[in-house]
Amino acid sequence: MEIERGKENMKQMTAVVIGAGLRGGYVYSAYALDYPDELKVVAVAEPDEARRKEFAFKHRIPETMQFKNYEDLLEKEKMADCALVCTQDTMHYKPVVGALERGYHVLCEKPMSPDGKEIIKMGEMAEKYDRILSICHVLRYSPFFVKIKSLLDEGKVGRLMSIQHIEEVGYWHHAHSFVRGNWRKAEESSPMILQKCCHDMDILLWLVQSHCKKVSSFGALTYFSEDNAPEGAPARCLEGCPHRDECPFYAPAFYLGHPKAVEDGLIYAVTPDIRKESVIRALKTGPYGRCVFHCDNTVVDHQVVNLEFENQVSVSFMMSAFTKNCARQINLMGTKGQIRGNMESGIIEVCDFVSGITDTIHLNTSPKGHSGSDMSMMKEFVQLVRDEKGSGKTSAAISVESHLMALAAEESRVGKATVDFQAFKKELFYSC
Repeated sequence: MEIERGKENMKQMTAVVIGAGLRGGYVYSAYALDYPDELKVVAVAEPDEARRKEFAFKHRIPETMQFKNYEDLLEKEKMADCALVCTQDTMHYKPVVGALERGYHVLCEKPMSPDGKEIIKMGEMAEKYDRILSICHVLRYSPFFVKIKSLLDEGKVGRLMSIQHIEEVGYWHHAHSFVRGNWRKAEESSPMILQKCCHDMDILLWLVQSHCKKVSSFGALTYFSEDNAPEGAPARCLEGCPHRDECPFYAPAFYLGHPKAVEDGLIYAVTPDIRKESVIRALKTGPYGRCVFHCDNTVVDHQVVNLEFENQVSVSFMMSAFTKNCARQINLMGTKGQIRGNMESGIIEVCDFVSGITDTIHLNTSPKGHSGSDMSMMKEFVQLVRDEKGSGKTSAAISVESHLMALAAEESRVGKATVDFQAFKKELFYSC
């Protein structure tokens, strides 16, 4: 999706990048390469030397501005307008707070933190220092959800009553990120409902336009475990697995053959050098070559969440690993009509109960970056930093609430009980 821009000259903003992995190194920072007149990356902090040097080469960052850790970068005098914090889930809090204290505006990869107290404190620190803290809730910037929101605001369905929302994780994406990858263990990253679905909690909060009242959730890690390993399946795919021709999760077939491995940049998590021999070498020794039934993953592979809001809108959300595509579908039901849509196809159907007419809307969406949302979000963040005002489509305060909804859902799932969300939130705020 081409991002429209005015003809006026715009002041170039500068950024430091903390964490040059997939999102920081290949997604958000790519905005500076595509639109160098708007954004320039001047420094990077990344512990992996190969990734740090590759990133520095792409952005022409001198060695004096390359740091092994974020502490060394933030010890320096403020050197840019903003900081992009793209570390792992449990490593956001300290660099975000440090950057805010140093005077940077901050873009933080989601989720903010798996710790409710840290989430609340990050929001409070942004307010204390009067800094922009934007969380990467990119779905709000997609043409799909922007259109859905405008249809609701126009009253196309009358009063909104219910929403059914489904996130299809994709069998290949789940295996990569949540069985073999960095987000496989809730204890080391965050619960699946927070890491993957805080996007969805945020978008539901935005669409409903009311505070959450009650949360209940069910789900489990059912399939990706030792109990379901086929007989004779080795610890690694390349150790002569007898089931390679019938297994949809056979690592070499995905990383060397599935288009999404390259299109979505997942191959770069395996190795920065994506030549075949390098990929094979990495699969023989690294985490992405493991059998999906012999990993140390603990996050769920399917989960449902029910939400009740103060305006009496009820929401049913489902997340499943067992889908062909990585996609989102939504069904919004109101007193005068119904809206159904698929984000990836860009198709929205609007049914009017009175006339009986169903209008079909076809959107131009990008196949990359959450249907074009990633770059649209970066455009707005850069503009916010330039103007030094406003909070865009998702402020830190709103992100705090949607994150806590995800944590409440996990508490409900684990505790097998409905959670009073306002009481849950009040207890966390009180303990801070």
